[in-house]
Amino acid sequence: MGNPTPKNVNKRKLFNFLLLVVAIALFFIAYHDLQLTSAPSTATTIKLSGWGGNLVEQKLLKQVLQDFEAQHPKIKVKYEVISDQYMDVLKTRLVGEAAPDVFYLDALEAPFLMSQNVLEPLDRYIAPEFDLADFEANLLNSFKYENQIYGLPKDYSTLSLFYNKKAFATAGLTNPPTTWDELRAYSQQLTGKLNRYGLGVVPELARQAYKIKAFGGQIVDQNGDATFASEVGLQGLQLVVNQYQKDRSSVQKSDVGTSSGSEMFGQSKVAMVIEGNWAIPYLTETFPKLEFATAEIPAINDKKGTMVFTVAYVMNKQAKHKAEAWELISYLTGKVGMEKWTGTGFALPTRKSVAEKLGYDRDPLRSPFVAGVDYAMPWQVGKYPGAIVNNFDNQFISALLGQQPLKQAMVKAQNEANKQIKAME
Repeated sequence: MGNPTPKNVNKRKLFNFLLLVVAIALFFIAYHDLQLTSAPSTATTIKLSGWGGNLVEQKLLKQVLQDFEAQHPKIKVKYEVISDQYMDVLKTRLVGEAAPDVFYLDALEAPFLMSQNVLEPLDRYIAPEFDLADFEANLLNSFKYENQIYGLPKDYSTLSLFYNKKAFATAGLTNPPTTWDELRAYSQQLTGKLNRYGLGVVPELARQAYKIKAFGGQIVDQNGDATFASEVGLQGLQLVVNQYQKDRSSVQKSDVGTSSGSEMFGQSKVAMVIEGNWAIPYLTETFPKLEFATAEIPAINDKKGTMVFTVAYVMNKQAKHKAEAWELISYLTGKVGMEKWTGTGFALPTRKSVAEKLGYDRDPLRSPFVAGVDYAMPWQVGKYPGAIVNNFDNQFISALLGQQPLKQAMVKAQNEANKQIKAME
């Protein structure tokens, strides 16, 4: 056998080199796959739940959560929308220890959950630099129970008077009413002119409670029992009944074939309506030709009054990653996160500094809502809101329609509400 030629030697060397390259490549591929399958994830996942808002709200929240994740690379947020029966679903999951780490909680539902030892008190997480004093006190107090803070309010809305500028001009009215007597007179002047009726009425407790308070009435007492049928409280409700039945200058949504107070105002069925901040984007988008303005609700019995609705982020007491859950809550309710969330005007900031920075106290449409937060009545009616709200709403509409006297209807509602509360305690 002869010696291999130089040409064959070169071929063999090239072949061996290629084998080595392939072997190295296969090693790195296998190592990389091993890393992907066996290496633990370094990010902690926090589950956040809320109810489904409109598409604008959903898009805005997702953007804020992406910003949070970018600044907190070791925390991932899994956002879940509970679109139906929110509180029922949440209560079931809390009992079964399957609830999210962080979730929305409406002020109306807060007293019950805060009393059930299912929420994590937040006081020990709140550092001085978080600036708790920056929150509107009226809003923060809705999430305090037995001297502990269980939630931080993410946004709010009060109620204000919306009025049709063209209708006012037609009736020779130059300024919004400042007292309820003026509103009633305005309503009579506006009825049958440019609009069919002067005022749109929403006869739910959520829109009537401040009228009960204006004369010294209460919705519930310190024991949590319903007290809205008191003689003083009935005076506020009688204003609504008189205007609807005697003046015939006010109307409710079903009377004019609409689904909300905002819609009957937008469709020019009424010249005035009392609504929340949420009506501003709805009206501007749905009825772009409508010329309207807002004002604080006219004083009743020489007292300013309105309602305030707010929602907080709260932490599940069973959350496994509480430090990370707090990071999420503190970002969403901190100055930077809140400015991003409320910067479009879709919601109002609960921090005074953010509201000032965004100029909402000077905004022609939003300033009445900001002005009302200090004297507003929080939408909160004890531990068993369902019994209070459902019985009031069912009976008050009956009185408004003239099916029974107001006092009889309210006493019936109050007695039934207290009967149901006793059964639940």
